[in-house]
Amino acid sequence: MLTRRAFAIGAGAAASASLLDPGFGRGEPARAVTRLPVPQLIDAAIHHNAIGLTVSAGHHEFYKGKPTRTYGYSGPILGPVLRFRRGDHVEMSVRNELGVATTVHWHGLLVPGDVDGGPQRKIEPGATWRPTLSIDQPAATLWYHPHPHHETGRQVYLGLAGLIIVEDGHDLGLPDQFGVDDLPLTIQDRVIDETDGSIGYDLSELDVVYGVRGDTVIVNGAITPTAHVPAGWVRPRLLNGSNARNFELRFQDGRTFHVIASDGGFLSRPVPMSVLRISPAERFEILVDFSGGQPVVLETGPDRSMGLFGAISDAGTDEYAPVMRFEVGSASETAGRLPSQLVEPAAIAPVEAVRRRSFVLNNGVCGQRTRMSNHDGMPALIGINGRTHDPNRIDAETKLGTSEIWEITSVGMAHPFHVHGALFRILSLDDKSPPDHLKGWKDVVLVEGKAELLVKFTKPAARGYPFMYHCHILEHEDAGMMGQYVCT
Repeated sequence: MLTRRAFAIGAGAAASASLLDPGFGRGEPARAVTRLPVPQLIDAAIHHNAIGLTVSAGHHEFYKGKPTRTYGYSGPILGPVLRFRRGDHVEMSVRNELGVATTVHWHGLLVPGDVDGGPQRKIEPGATWRPTLSIDQPAATLWYHPHPHHETGRQVYLGLAGLIIVEDGHDLGLPDQFGVDDLPLTIQDRVIDETDGSIGYDLSELDVVYGVRGDTVIVNGAITPTAHVPAGWVRPRLLNGSNARNFELRFQDGRTFHVIASDGGFLSRPVPMSVLRISPAERFEILVDFSGGQPVVLETGPDRSMGLFGAISDAGTDEYAPVMRFEVGSASETAGRLPSQLVEPAAIAPVEAVRRRSFVLNNGVCGQRTRMSNHDGMPALIGINGRTHDPNRIDAETKLGTSEIWEITSVGMAHPFHVHGALFRILSLDDKSPPDHLKGWKDVVLVEGKAELLVKFTKPAARGYPFMYHCHILEHEDAGMMGQYVCT
């Protein structure tokens, strides 16, 4: 049975209510109980470009006094924010104490295939992986997460995710006080048992068809927390770390904010918006003006990109649910500003593309069920171009230093499409120019119909450690909606 609890679109209202004053999310927002957790910042330069992470199980309280078993990087849930600088050569050490194999994928980091952390680079229980990451890209907000085939969804759901900040020396006068006016926000959804506070990951067929979707929104591992911010401009770094859900974010008072960066770095200028849709694995940096001093709730609307399920659920409603609350203090002594110009992305030349490829992302239940998944217990998912992922098959071969046009078509529902080892520019969405906030360099695009991408290949990947491309609905990825390519 399709239930609101299993596939809630207006997520967060039910479970969040027990931790909030009655007025939270309705009219003038009331005070939330939980203060926004700010993850530890590990600056590679301060640590002599050597950083160690431990992947392990722990316990975390979503509800006070009800600890549940979770996974984390060097902590009980999620992981520290890693700060790299362009030109760094960072020696990472990742020890696996989970008891099951994992990997660490540096999502959005432009590194060769052998250190990208894809499904081929398993870290067995008790083992330590020691890659060296050479940082060679513009400033951006990235993230890291596990990528073991068939296990990615479960490991991310239980808590494995962390942000990466890359800096390149540009001084744009932006807010830069980490945890004060420069806020890392990992937004996710979970089904949390209100009786014992536990989260479970027992997949049904529908979980795989539509992706695992929760009825509770969490930010940095907390249910509807409150951030205390200074009066003036604040820079939230937004990551959708959910397995499947798209968030439609807005401030409850309707205020305008400005998008300044997407997956691959800064836009050419701030883009004013009042509603921002962010799909799984996407990142956006925004600037919000809190100089008025009024508290405000950030909320999310229903996920309208679920295809068949959206037609038979409450996705057609206009219900919004609270995500978190902002309370405003005094002005910061080093307040940032809203610049008129940012960083002009490198020019692109589609005519220089050496070839065009087509990829069809087909959800077998929404489309034709013609091939069974190789993931035990999962329903038919055709995957990409009618084939499920095969780790022994190379699906595409590209040339280092070239660009290609990739045409991505989604069938049945919207799919967030991600390319490892490369950045792309969106040339068109359903034959139309992309909106301004999607005109920068990207590594994830939500494809509802058809997207045309110009993909630039700047890092090598050999056959032993190829780059992946896949749907970032993690249950689709695990079930085989994934391919791999080499770049030589």
